Parts: sequence; C-alpha cells; structure tokens
Amino acid sequence: MVLAVISLGGVLGALARYGLTQAWPHHAGGFPWAVWTINVSGCFLIGLLYVWLGRYRPRQRLLRPFLGTGVLGGYTTFSTAMTDVLTAPTVTGVLYLLTTLAGALLAVWAATLLAERVPR
Repeated sequence: MVLAVISLGGVLGALARYGLTQAWPHHAGGFPWAVWTINVSGCFLIGLLYVWLGRYRPRQRLLRPFLGTGVLGGYTTFSTAMTDVLTAPTVTGVLYLLTTLAGALLAVWAATLLAERVPR
C-alpha cells in the first residue's frame, strides 16, 4: 500500500512539474527559471510538511509517503537541475548551481521557521 501511494503521489507531482516546465520553458543557454522555481518551492513545501506532520502525528500512516516522497519527490527535479548545470554556459551553470543550492536550503529553513511559529 505504501508503494502505491508513493507512486500515485509521484505521478501527481511529476505532472505538476511537467505543466510548469511547459508553461515556462527556457532557451538553450538561458537560466532555467521554471526548474529553479520548482525545486525551491518544493523544498519550501517539504519544510512545512515535515514540521506540520511531525507536530500533529496524523493517524493516516500513508500521508507522509504520499505527500513527501510521492508528490514532492515527483515535483522536485534536482536531476534535471544538474543536467541544466552541465549543459549551460559556464557562468550560467555556476550561477544556477549556487542559487539552486542556496535557494533550496534557505527555503527549507524559512519554511521550518514559519511552520514552527504557527500556533497549534
């Protein structure tokens, strides 16, 4: 059952990612804003999710695998980000790598702080 909900969540997350990359394509050599936004927003949502699920301990044992591993795992796409880093011109690739790492870490940190401040 756990694998089924992870798979279902992964499909939903991947479809959301695909839709965003189709709506906001980037040109060869350009900064891939859609993938950057997907990864940073996904990290923000992961930060919120894990604080809130840890706080409320839902009875549904499948919620965390569905949302965290499935939906957000399928939504974020760090493998595509690293491919974009390698295929971009050097300056764009380095800038993209640094801003992706910094943005993802800051997003999780900010979401964690925000989620912890929301009253129970």
